[in-house]
Amino acid sequence: MKTLRIVYWISTAIIALMMTYSGYAYFTDAKIDQAFQHLGFPAYFRIELAIAKFIGVVLLLAPVGGRIKEWTYAGFTFTFISAGIAHGISGDPMPVPVVPFVFFAVLAVSYFTYHKLNKSK
Repeated sequence: MKTLRIVYWISTAIIALMMTYSGYAYFTDAKIDQAFQHLGFPAYFRIELAIAKFIGVVLLLAPVGGRIKEWTYAGFTFTFISAGIAHGISGDPMPVPVVPFVFFAVLAVSYFTYHKLNKSK
């Protein structure tokens, strides 16, 4: 049980830190604005996505349950899968489209350990 809790918190912390960093970068890094243009997204989408990431991090770490937590995981899932597809279709070099799927795998570990921990309560 203790190992499961450690795996949950490490995987959740990785996702939370990455999403916080990327949300911050969406507001402050001009290269991110260029990347969104390269992907064909409108400028306002970058801001919306940054705000959604910050909200998602709060909900991921908060002691909420039920549908709110499920939708938080779903939102991050959509974000990672969409990012991988967008980078792949736009012709980015091979490591770039794979990175979101790596984070998706970490998110999946967090999701499944979250449910295992809650089943045992």
